[in-house]
Amino acid sequence: MKDVVGKVAVVTGGGQGIGRALAEKFGAEGMRVVVADVVAELVDRCVDELRGQGVEVTGMVTDVTSLESVEALRDATLEAYGAVHVVCNNAGIGSGSEGQIWEHHVHDWRWSLDVNVMGVVNGINAFVPTMLAQDVEGHVVNTTSSNGGFTPLVNSAVYATTKAAVTTITECLWGQLREVGAKVSASLLYPSTRTPGMLNTGIWRPGANRPARYDRPGAPPKEGRDSLTPYLDRMKAAGLEVTFAPLSEVADLCFEGIVNDTFWITVPNEVQEQKILARADSQVERTPPEYLLEANLMAARPAGRRR
Repeated sequence: MKDVVGKVAVVTGGGQGIGRALAEKFGAEGMRVVVADVVAELVDRCVDELRGQGVEVTGMVTDVTSLESVEALRDATLEAYGAVHVVCNNAGIGSGSEGQIWEHHVHDWRWSLDVNVMGVVNGINAFVPTMLAQDVEGHVVNTTSSNGGFTPLVNSAVYATTKAAVTTITECLWGQLREVGAKVSASLLYPSTRTPGMLNTGIWRPGANRPARYDRPGAPPKEGRDSLTPYLDRMKAAGLEVTFAPLSEVADLCFEGIVNDTFWITVPNEVQEQKILARADSQVERTPPEYLLEANLMAARPAGRRR
């Protein structure tokens, strides 16, 4: 998609974090924006602030775990603007799982799979048929993570599993769109920045907005447990300095990927590439990659480009 001015972009999880940065970027590039989020307050605040910046924007409270809710988002978008050209299936959560994988509560799995995986599936099912029927250029961006999308961190099994699934789903979507000669394309967004540093997003508050149907004993509080402060404390105690990278750089990268039809939207780095190669070598050699044995050490290292 080269010509984006006046086109319509829908962003789920758009009320804060990376989704908010995406909405701001699209608006700054002259696009009309639909902000979708499960938290009404975040939707209202984002819409008000973007309108103050001169962006043509509307918002809708959306639960991506519900196909009906995402279909209502699609219908509202078409009613407001008559078309949809870019869909960012960005909504995502951290499960709040603790301990070993065999100790994770099944509701942590169910909630994470419903949001991180089925949220993407619902976005594809609701929007792609409409985008194809329009017979104009369009783009679907699904947010994944290097944690699972490239290689997993063994101490975050639930999250890594969901992001691995999103990666495979998007690979299949891209291939099938090409197979039918569609004017719609697809990309994977691996949130990363050219400026070294961590990304401060809602993913650091596991448990936030967790519905009652996914409750479990000892679940993080509904307002979300603060995972960032303890992490920063560990970094400080280890003598490691932590910096934060601007989320706007993720949005800039995503926009470039859409315009250039880049499938793997990410900033490559040496550590990432080494792990990808190690994983490929381990598959050929039929041996477990050594980085899995070191993954737990990541808890004591700066995680600058992990979402």
